[in-house]
Amino acid sequence: MIKRAPAQWFWLAPLTMLVGSGVNAAMPEATEPSPTPPAGSLSLPFEFVSGRVLAPIRVNGSDPMSLMLDTGYSIDMLRGEVADKLGLKRAGQITVVGIAGEEKADLFEGATYDLPGATYSPRRVAALPPGDQRRWRKRDGILGAGFFRRFVVEIDPLKKKVFLHEPDTFRYSGGGEVIAFKFNGSTPVVDGAIIVPDRDPILGRFEIDTGCDGGLCLGSDFVQANNLLEATGGTRSGQRSGVGGDTSTKIGRVPQFRVGGLVVQKPLANFFLEGSPVDAGHAGHIGMDVFRRFKVILDYSRQRLILEPID
Repeated sequence: MIKRAPAQWFWLAPLTMLVGSGVNAAMPEATEPSPTPPAGSLSLPFEFVSGRVLAPIRVNGSDPMSLMLDTGYSIDMLRGEVADKLGLKRAGQITVVGIAGEEKADLFEGATYDLPGATYSPRRVAALPPGDQRRWRKRDGILGAGFFRRFVVEIDPLKKKVFLHEPDTFRYSGGGEVIAFKFNGSTPVVDGAIIVPDRDPILGRFEIDTGCDGGLCLGSDFVQANNLLEATGGTRSGQRSGVGGDTSTKIGRVPQFRVGGLVVQKPLANFFLEGSPVDAGHAGHIGMDVFRRFKVILDYSRQRLILEPID
């Protein structure tokens, strides 16, 4: 259930920059304009696979590959064996930072993503070594920040469609909640609050992470400082996996989560026992278990998130 928050609950404080929780390259990645831009907008089908948004897309004329849309990644990624099979040109290495450490990744040039009526050609893509195959289970790669900068991306869970709009011509006229965000590097960050009965709202800054299958992932410092485990009504042991390895969590639900003027009832939360998916001083990130309750529009060109409740 989604409710509109009372007007006096709306809070927007200045944001500081933070390191993204998915993957952050040690060097910035620019993208080149699409050589065949779509007229207006186009659409892709997608499926929720293990709670994540995966779309079938061809790369360099390949058979359709399963690619995940992930705002937490600062660079587009492919499985190492996929990059080799496509014959992409090697272009150095970068260091990527994840929830449990760092890993080296190879850089490649020459990838073109074939969309219905358009192509998308990032300057470079990265590929992690094979390593732990759980990371790549059921997917061949990741569309990260460059893709979200190239298009206004609209994810519609009811229609199981991703709509891609040209930023220059996109105009929003719906009745959804429009929420401003700021970037930490390549990752959008919004203000939010956890609502616990008989307490003041617990304010925090949250990354938007469409590659996370959870609801909220909350850093240990934020959890401990606000005694959040006491507000869950019970937890179970859990684990989050990502670049750098695994980390232990407790899984439960917070009573309410507010973002903009919307209140989400009892979202699932991963409480980190050590460390955090984000930088010190920030609360955590918001994943698809929250966002799949909405039609989600990510407009990087105007630094805004638009949420239309669907339940």
